[in-house]
Amino acid sequence: MNTISFTLTTLCNSFILLGLTDRTELQVPLFFTFLVIYIITVLGNLGMIVLIWTHLQLHTPMYFFLSNLSMIDLCSATVFAPRVLGSFFVQSKTISYSACLSQTFFFAVFISTEGFLLTAMAYDRYVAICSPLLYNTVMTKRVCTQLVVGSYLGGLLNSLTHTCGLLGLPFCGPNVINHYFCDIPPLFFLYYIISFTLFVITVSYMLILSVILKIQSDDGRKKTFHTCASHLTVITIFFGSLTFSYIQPSSSYSMEQEKISAVFYTLLIPMLNPLIYSLRNREVRIHFSFEKLFCNSMKI
Repeated sequence: MNTISFTLTTLCNSFILLGLTDRTELQVPLFFTFLVIYIITVLGNLGMIVLIWTHLQLHTPMYFFLSNLSMIDLCSATVFAPRVLGSFFVQSKTISYSACLSQTFFFAVFISTEGFLLTAMAYDRYVAICSPLLYNTVMTKRVCTQLVVGSYLGGLLNSLTHTCGLLGLPFCGPNVINHYFCDIPPLFFLYYIISFTLFVITVSYMLILSVILKIQSDDGRKKTFHTCASHLTVITIFFGSLTFSYIQPSSSYSMEQEKISAVFYTLLIPMLNPLIYSLRNREVRIHFSFEKLFCNSMKI
């Protein structure tokens, strides 16, 4: 992605982030919009984590994965939101080289981990629907822990690969980044991670669909499909925004479209995930309300 220009003149020890927009009349409305988004994100994900940890009936593999997804979303939003909010009122748009590299590192960690975690959740749905009698035998606590730890390790390894590659690059000449965060992804690695996780998820849902189509009653098909509807919605939004942002022909690439797409996977998705799961899952709806969410979050 050509967000930084390079010349062989002087080494850069800082960069200038241009932000979302240079229109002054939009600064205040955008600030309050993103502030509300971030507050909902923090309360929603903290509330979901506390809810799952404190209710024994939610101590199942699916909700174990969901609590980790909420943790990732909370951390991911915190990487971007505070700096974005501050950029609307701070005159200086400068970010140091080390801060930019750190932001890129955590961006890659959380985005990659979320992709792997959504893949693990697809496998969980596959076992639950295609082999329901073996579900408790296959999806043991040990297996679930291994899948989650593997997701974190995969995200960390991927991010370290990216960051170490960036450390060897000489950042010279113009230091202006036409973005609101240090978006310098090595597309080659990101492409293969997206392709791999999407392949596993697609295969899982093809097998799930084949089982659903064999169910005789309409109510049975609807009930079975309902168990994976939330996950399908989340992966559609997540991979859709990433695909639109990073895997598109260079001839149709637009920096403004990239910024809008980036808002989805850095700020909106972390807010939407707990809302999607709270609205689509009966177990969560029973215990989940904004009043309880706020009270539970304050206990942390």
